[in-house]
Amino acid sequence: MSENLHIGGHCEARFAKVREAFAENFNGRGEVGAAVAVTLAGAPVIDLWGGFADQARTRPWAEDTVVCMMSVAKAVTAVCAAMVVDRGLLDWDQPVARYWPDFASAGKADIPVRWILDHSAGLPAITQAMPDGAAYDWELMTKALAAQAPLWPPGSARAYHSVTLGYLVGELVRRTTGHSLGTFLADELCRPAGIEYWIGLPSDQHGRCAEFFGETAGTLFDQTRTDTLMHRAMAQVPPADFNTDRFRGAEIPSINGIGTARGVAMLFGGLAAGGVLGGRRFVSEEVLGQATTEQWHGTEDLLGHTRRMGLGFALGLPGHLAMGPSPRAFGHTGAGGAIGFADPDAGLGFAYAPNHMYSGGGISPRLQALVDALYAAL
Repeated sequence: MSENLHIGGHCEARFAKVREAFAENFNGRGEVGAAVAVTLAGAPVIDLWGGFADQARTRPWAEDTVVCMMSVAKAVTAVCAAMVVDRGLLDWDQPVARYWPDFASAGKADIPVRWILDHSAGLPAITQAMPDGAAYDWELMTKALAAQAPLWPPGSARAYHSVTLGYLVGELVRRTTGHSLGTFLADELCRPAGIEYWIGLPSDQHGRCAEFFGETAGTLFDQTRTDTLMHRAMAQVPPADFNTDRFRGAEIPSINGIGTARGVAMLFGGLAAGGVLGGRRFVSEEVLGQATTEQWHGTEDLLGHTRRMGLGFALGLPGHLAMGPSPRAFGHTGAGGAIGFADPDAGLGFAYAPNHMYSGGGISPRLQALVDALYAAL
């Protein structure tokens, strides 16, 4: 791609190695289109984009291109939950059933809110047969989760709630605030702060959206092994839907957050500052501290990944997550290599948003190269 590669945006001179790593991602690591952004002490220091927004390489990635960052949405969903806790409408240690009475059925009466957020609730997949398109029917999905028995005693094991977490947390937000999670996010956080990121992309923004594509074999989206828990966890969201208006416009808070790297870096920069964006506090330091306190450290049972988990946030774990060297870093990766994270020690927010999924297992070398270059320059 080198002869046609155009990289737009800005990068402060001291971070020139990040720009070089970004270019090398296209020239040597299979990048098609992507953006990377960093804020430091609240100020943008890197905002780069390049390549193509489509698999056919006909549409250049532009300054305003948005893309699905998959499970980066889990961290954004966790921010919304923390905001609701901060307002006194939700309590980490109260039973989910206090806010959602139907959830008490099938042995779930005592599951606390925190077990939903740290993947300990025993509900990583919906086990009953669901119709095609179920993921787009909020009531159908949440009723199924409320009726279902946990797959094991709640709190006894951890398994990545890849899709279900978003419906579970989103229903708690809806029942405590009266608004869907996507509406709450837009009205209470992103729009006031000028952040371009949505869970439920407005129809007038669909034309800006990059395609999301790549090999699915061996990934979370591999649907060839129908006998696995992983298949059941993802069964309601087939990869063929990812570039449809239906998927982009839906609220699936675990996986379909769409936005710019610039906006996500801005958000995580505010989290690195303790919950302040543009001089406006959106969550207290106390509640953010609770949400980013380690709940468990070990191997979860859906994908077999080693993690340190907070309440919806993955916590810094060098060698397993590309979030720099600090154990106080927090954020979330997205399938295919995207990430958004905050590093309070360095005072930075970081976001990387590619459209070509990395499917090689482990940390994306494209992401790792960017993070390594950034921290070498600090």
